[in-house]
Amino acid sequence: MHGNCTNFSIPANSVRFQASAVVYGLVLAVGLPLNTFSLWILLRSHGLRSSCAVLMVNLAASDLLLALSLPLRVYFYATHQWPFGVATCTTAIMLFRVNIRTSCIFITLISVDRFVALVFPLRSRCLRTSACACKCCAAVWILVTIICIREIIKLHSTLNNICNVTNLPCFEYQGDAKGSTIMAVAQATFILILLVINIVSTVVVIVVLKKRPSAGAAKVNNKMNVILIFAVNMLVFIIFFLPFTLQLLTFKGENDSEILRALICLASVNCCLDPLIYYFSLDSFWQDNSKRQMDVGTYSLSRSNERVLN
Repeated sequence: MHGNCTNFSIPANSVRFQASAVVYGLVLAVGLPLNTFSLWILLRSHGLRSSCAVLMVNLAASDLLLALSLPLRVYFYATHQWPFGVATCTTAIMLFRVNIRTSCIFITLISVDRFVALVFPLRSRCLRTSACACKCCAAVWILVTIICIREIIKLHSTLNNICNVTNLPCFEYQGDAKGSTIMAVAQATFILILLVINIVSTVVVIVVLKKRPSAGAAKVNNKMNVILIFAVNMLVFIIFFLPFTLQLLTFKGENDSEILRALICLASVNCCLDPLIYYFSLDSFWQDNSKRQMDVGTYSLSRSNERVLN
């Protein structure tokens, strides 16, 4: 079966391995509880009743999937061993790729949702519904899954051809990055398009907020929070998504592997920063659902009284 197998051993670079184990361990320690708690708060206090909440629930779920795969990376870099087989290695690697792809899409959708809510508050009501957001999120997951199927088959086959399958160089082996120029170009182009959308949305929102009156029906109560939403989104794209994607695009071979592994490690940190988006994007993020329902009921009663008096 392995007559034409590829010889590849785990490098004995203890310093980089220890650094990777520490970084992934910190991301796991922060990202797992933070995203679990954020997902619980989103579902408990906001549910799926608004487009923004639906998008954030899906973003938190994507980050949680990445966080759940990090113990395997910590174990590999801490022990220099991989006794879990090809299938587990393939799954762990693909969870990272799924997170990068879904996160950048969901973050952009959150920016677009906030953008149209601010710039077109009345005309966007028919589009900014939970049902529409659920359909968009379902389409994202289906599209990313379809894209990953071919990669899963190719990666599993490549890893299976390594001679020492009992101790795979799982996260170190970058052989599948070679010859994937079309996918790398497509991913880089897509990331750049999403980055442009975020930049345009940010610029337009800043201009609109400057022109928006400070009082009256068109008043925005938390202008700083609105700006911070777009600032965090831009930060995530520029620091975590863009370098990894561009390096993958220019990947030449083993000489670029060290940089690529470092950028993969950096990109995993995005799951720790995403909860800031939830905090700044949703009004009353910490507010209990029963309290919000009481506020809504009080508002409806006051409106009814006004109609009776008029």
